[in-house]
Amino acid sequence: MTACTQSATTASVAAGDAMMAMLADLTPLNRVICSSDYDATVAYLAERWPLREHRFEASDVHNGWVIPPRWDVLEAAIYKDGECIYDGRWHPMAVMALSLPFRGTVSREELKSHLHFDHRYDERIPFHFRQLFTSWQRDWGFCVPRRLVESLAPGDYEVVIETREAPGYLRCLDYHLPGQLEQTIVLGANLDHPGVANDGLSGVAVGLAVFEALAARPRRFSYRLVLAPGIMGTEYYLGRLPAAERARLFEGVMLEMLGSPTILNLQRSRGAGSNIEQALSRVLSEGGHAYREGAFESLLLNDEYLWEAYGIPMASLSRYPYPEYHTDADNLGLMSPQRLLEARDVVLAAIDDIESSPLIKKRFEGNVCLSHPRHDLYVDPGQVAFGDVPDESRRRMRLLMDSIPTLTRPTTVRQLAREVGLEESVVHDYLKRWRDCGLVELV
Repeated sequence: MTACTQSATTASVAAGDAMMAMLADLTPLNRVICSSDYDATVAYLAERWPLREHRFEASDVHNGWVIPPRWDVLEAAIYKDGECIYDGRWHPMAVMALSLPFRGTVSREELKSHLHFDHRYDERIPFHFRQLFTSWQRDWGFCVPRRLVESLAPGDYEVVIETREAPGYLRCLDYHLPGQLEQTIVLGANLDHPGVANDGLSGVAVGLAVFEALAARPRRFSYRLVLAPGIMGTEYYLGRLPAAERARLFEGVMLEMLGSPTILNLQRSRGAGSNIEQALSRVLSEGGHAYREGAFESLLLNDEYLWEAYGIPMASLSRYPYPEYHTDADNLGLMSPQRLLEARDVVLAAIDDIESSPLIKKRFEGNVCLSHPRHDLYVDPGQVAFGDVPDESRRRMRLLMDSIPTLTRPTTVRQLAREVGLEESVVHDYLKRWRDCGLVELV
């Protein structure tokens, strides 16, 4: 092993250990959208990384979204004949998110109507999150193992759920690394989800590891990591971001559930044409990774649709599905530094790919008369009737010529070359002629 190889290996081990340490510290917390533990998570991250906070008060109703109250569980238990049969503090998901407080005696039948369990498993408890998005319509309840529900004896039960509430405030974080270009590649991850490691938090760990590496490199593109509560946090972040700043958010990838022992999944953006997702696809296929690839919303449904609604193409890199999803079994034991590092390295390799190829920016609309002497860019498609039959190379050059006017957004030379099936150097040389005519920029 050379000194350089040994140094790179040591750095990777350190990065993997750092991601695992972060997961160990934050996984046990009750990171519901507005809570003391969510605030503790924000403070933990802000102490270690240069993050900017976006804070939205309870009175800020946006597009019909209502920020839930700040909510903490102080006591939660179920008793039968004076004996505690279920301690709702054993796991952050054991009390349904945003449960109302309750204290009283209930029958077995009434108690069962307030117990939520995962019908697939005897021992696991589910994540009941719906009330976070409907805070105006709430109930009390627990999330319990199925075997507990099935074992309940006839009779009365004493129930205690004591909570502390206050007006909530929604907190999102971002980390911006400027580059030579204003076009900004976004990495997104969810910072909420109580008591679990893979769903959300592993993406946060990978995103921060990617940015630590990017911060030490020269950059052509700008980059932004957005850490927000799922769905609602992303909507507030984008909806309240100044329009000029949001316009610079070019395209991106959600980082989701990246530590589980399942294969990587690349889900395409709605248009399937962003530079970063094309680069991810190449890295995954050429790097020998076990993975699958699917169309928009075919593999999972998360914050991607919110970014797309604001005109920002958003792909997703994940390891979904995995059996432990939305259960208490999504814990630190499910994580491995090797899988987290694989995800980090795939993202960094895709970034290297788009960084190393010029970006094409059109400076015209419609279709230019390319045969005009001032341009001389026309590729003759041939006329078979006159014996002029184009070969494959000429057909592909014609496709390239016709593709340039249809570019709706900046595209790398490498991506365009792949789309038309020509060598990157050939495409680059042809585009230089367009640049010399003032029709495109190559940056």
